[in-house]
Amino acid sequence: MMMTVNIYDDINKLESTFRSTEEYVKLQQAVEAVSSDSESNELFKSFRDLQITLQQKQAQGEEITEQEMMDAQATAVAAQENPKILAMLEAEMGLSQIIDEVNRVLIKPVQSLYESM
Repeated sequence: MMMTVNIYDDINKLESTFRSTEEYVKLQQAVEAVSSDSESNELFKSFRDLQITLQQKQAQGEEITEQEMMDAQATAVAAQENPKILAMLEAEMGLSQIIDEVNRVLIKPVQSLYESM
């Protein structure tokens, strides 16, 4: 007979631990720095909105015009030249490494099932 396991208790505990990591705190501080600076905040919003628009067009099979590509590149360069946005993007990359590692660990049991075939 199998024991009932509530994985959600563990996931909630993991979320709490995740929020207390140095990487998460760094991202949280970087987001607050961007949010509290109107120029950085507007620049980041336009960068994000443009990315979303282009991703949606791509997903729907629509062609992205040369002008849209040029606008996207110019906005990306401007965003990356902004020290607050750059710090936020770097902090996000650090946090992404933790998320990738958690995913690898969670997928391991499934991979081993298939590898045993």
